[in-house]
Amino acid sequence: MKGYVQVYTGNGKGKTTAALGLALRAAGAGLRVFVAQFIKSSEYSEIKALRRFEDLITVKQFGTGCFIIGAPGDEDIAAARQGWNEVKKAIAGGLYDVVILDEANIAAYYNLISPDELVELIESKPEHVELIITGRHAHDLVIAHADLVTDMHEVKHYYTAGVQARDGIEK
Repeated sequence: MKGYVQVYTGNGKGKTTAALGLALRAAGAGLRVFVAQFIKSSEYSEIKALRRFEDLITVKQFGTGCFIIGAPGDEDIAAARQGWNEVKKAIAGGLYDVVILDEANIAAYYNLISPDELVELIESKPEHVELIITGRHAHDLVIAHADLVTDMHEVKHYYTAGVQARDGIEK
């Protein structure tokens, strides 16, 4: 089966959730999935649920938390670089059918990895690998090299009314 490149971007909710839904669907079909989460480091409900599929879904987090309110520090940069190296090994190793780079667009936006590195990965991925890249601020180069791009646009969100993230719903 030919693998394509999907990008989920925009300011709306649901980019990671859409990607992890695809991971679940892939696992249900017996495909092997590698999820690399840049910037994130917390143990939220989706990660706990995916543990039930450890035989088919591998999740690794390469972040120290969400620094998005400030600039990334040396630890953030080191974590992202470690993640990037593991992603390249995971793709080159041929073990995975689906590779999800969660928040890689944000990592590129903050220069933790470069848009050129993402494009190089897109161009060099094995033919069968489905590659999903999520996060706000997708670079024009990444969009140009993708086969499918979804821009999540926020129309209305209860967060603006003060509703905090809820276990099992937003986290």
